[in-house]
Amino acid sequence: MLIAHKIALHPNNKQATYFAKASGVARFAYNWALAEWKNQFRKKGVHDRFTLTNDQFEVEGSRVRIPCLGWVRMREPLRFTGKLVSATVSRRADTWLISFTVDTQDLSHLPKAKNHGVVGVDLGVSTLAKLSTGESIKSPKAYAKKFKKLQRLSRDLSRKVKGSNNRFKAKKKLAKLHAKIGNIRSDSLHKLTTDLTTNFHTIVTEDLNVKGMMQNRRLSRAIADLGFYEFRRQLDYKAQMRGGLVHVADRWFPSSKLCSVCGYKLDELPLSVRHWTCPVCHSEHDRDLNAAINLRNLAVSSTVSACGEEGSGFDCKVEVKPASVKQEVNINIYI
Repeated sequence: MLIAHKIALHPNNKQATYFAKASGVARFAYNWALAEWKNQFRKKGVHDRFTLTNDQFEVEGSRVRIPCLGWVRMREPLRFTGKLVSATVSRRADTWLISFTVDTQDLSHLPKAKNHGVVGVDLGVSTLAKLSTGESIKSPKAYAKKFKKLQRLSRDLSRKVKGSNNRFKAKKKLAKLHAKIGNIRSDSLHKLTTDLTTNFHTIVTEDLNVKGMMQNRRLSRAIADLGFYEFRRQLDYKAQMRGGLVHVADRWFPSSKLCSVCGYKLDELPLSVRHWTCPVCHSEHDRDLNAAINLRNLAVSSTVSACGEEGSGFDCKVEVKPASVKQEVNINIYI
């Protein structure tokens, strides 16, 4: 039997102050742990996954052996060779997936990169990306195209009785549609980043303030549908694997306002203006193409003046030389 006995204390001022501070630390630790717990708590049917260590599973061709279950078929064999570290089984809508973590240095499965120099990439809403070569990559706009169907399925789900089989079926349909939208977006980004890192050694893009852009109520849905963060994530690791460089221009670099021919800078350029003429050299500019060219030019000039040629590679660590005093724009280099 556990019995509690509460007894009053008679602390002096120093002791009372210590008690108050200790209570504050305990309160902070409790609130921090509670917030972390809420962040990491897994909901049934939403975050269904479990992880196996390397001594609990075995891979053989197009199948994997799961403890207490046996051999399970996979859609394709493992493409990487090396030491298997772990495997995570997860569910997305009605599809079960397995993700292997492999410690490898063998990148022979990757297509050989073609060194076509430097390319500037201007991300946008009307088109996903505009390259300094003049090529435009359209966004699949998966969410926008499926929005009406999403609304209909969401209404159907809200009208079903909780706990009923019909609600379970409606929830499954909605989850499958969300997964399809995510797959379409991910596929387009993978194709774009693979094409860029395969064809160009140096890629220049902008450091976009996505959080700030999401405050625009008219564009927030379209911006969220593009997946700018995922683009940067894929671009970084694919360039590293292929021995390329990714330059990220400073957030305040006026890529759209600068004339890519003479360097004249406009004071204002509203987002609605897609074409403009330079008042100095009278060159006509497409807003996105001009921005992409300026990004490319920025990387070329800063690579010569500040960054140098240090080499590249999967294991290479590049030490960037200090920027010269005259250089006004900072470039962050990720390899």
